[in-house]
Amino acid sequence: MAPYGPFPTRDGQSVILGLQNAHEWAAFCEIVLDRPHLTDDPRFRGNADRVAHRAELDAVVRETTLALSAAELVARLDGARIAHAGQRTMQEFSAHGQLRARGRWASFDSPVGELLGLVPPVTVGGRTPARLRPVPALGEHTDAVLAWIDTPLEHVPEGRTS
Repeated sequence: MAPYGPFPTRDGQSVILGLQNAHEWAAFCEIVLDRPHLTDDPRFRGNADRVAHRAELDAVVRETTLALSAAELVARLDGARIAHAGQRTMQEFSAHGQLRARGRWASFDSPVGELLGLVPPVTVGGRTPARLRPVPALGEHTDAVLAWIDTPLEHVPEGRTS
C-alpha cells in the first residue's frame, strides 16, 4: 500500500498512514494534501502505480505533513475519514489509558521483584487466559537445560525434538 507508514509533522511528531483503496486516495488528495489533481497523475493513479513510485509519492506527502502540526494533520485525516495513528514513545504507550481500562497489564514475579507486563494480545473464548509466568533467576534452569541437551534424540519424549 502507498502511502503507508509514519510521516513527520511540523511539530516533530509522526502520524502513521495506510491508505487502502481508491476512494481513500481521492479523499486524501483532495482533503489532506489539497491537491486533487494528483488522482489523475499516472504515477499515482492506482495503488500499484503509487507503490512503484513510492519515493516520489512519499516526498509529496512529506511536503504536506511537514507543513502541518500533528493535530492539524489528524483533523484533515479525520475529515477525509482515513484511518491513521499517532506514533507514540514507549513511555506514552505504557501510560495509555486504554491498556489499563481493558485490563491489558498483569504483574509477574522476577528476581528483582514484581514487574508489570502486557498480557498476550490474543484471547480465545472458553480457554484459560494466558498468564505471565515468573522470570527465572539467572542459572535457575541451567542443569535441566544442559541435561536435555545431552539427551540423545531417541530418548527425548514424543513431540519434544527442539
